[in-house]
Amino acid sequence: MNRPTRGLRGTLTGLCLALALLTSAASAGAAEAVHYTKESTSAFERQLNAGEIQKAVFNKKVRSIRLTLKNGDHVLVHYPKRGSHAMEAKLRAKRVSVSVLSEAAANKELREQPKHHKIRYIAGGIVLAVIVVVGGVLLLNRRRQRD
Repeated sequence: MNRPTRGLRGTLTGLCLALALLTSAASAGAAEAVHYTKESTSAFERQLNAGEIQKAVFNKKVRSIRLTLKNGDHVLVHYPKRGSHAMEAKLRAKRVSVSVLSEAAANKELREQPKHHKIRYIAGGIVLAVIVVVGGVLLLNRRRQRD
């Protein structure tokens, strides 16, 4: 019978402990992040009339409202241009806690939105240009060597 040595046991125990710490740290980080589900304005109206909304946070730069429902769900609703005053009045009439993001926080969220992969297209164009240039140089060198 082959029995693992003490060093191997210690190493395996250490690896198991490290793996357990990593998974607990990852789950703790995931618990802090809030995931907002996108929702239509008609669903927002239904929830407002039913009294399911507990808290609303407006982001006027992006024209969105982050809603916290009484059951603990988080919802994101986008509203049309110049619609914030009407939405805010409806929420206040139903006695919902309403707040507005500061300009710095709104700008930060605006910067974090995807930019239609513009950088990918630029990088792809550069890579394609480099391939064409290298291919041209290799072709010229090959022709010079023949002569």
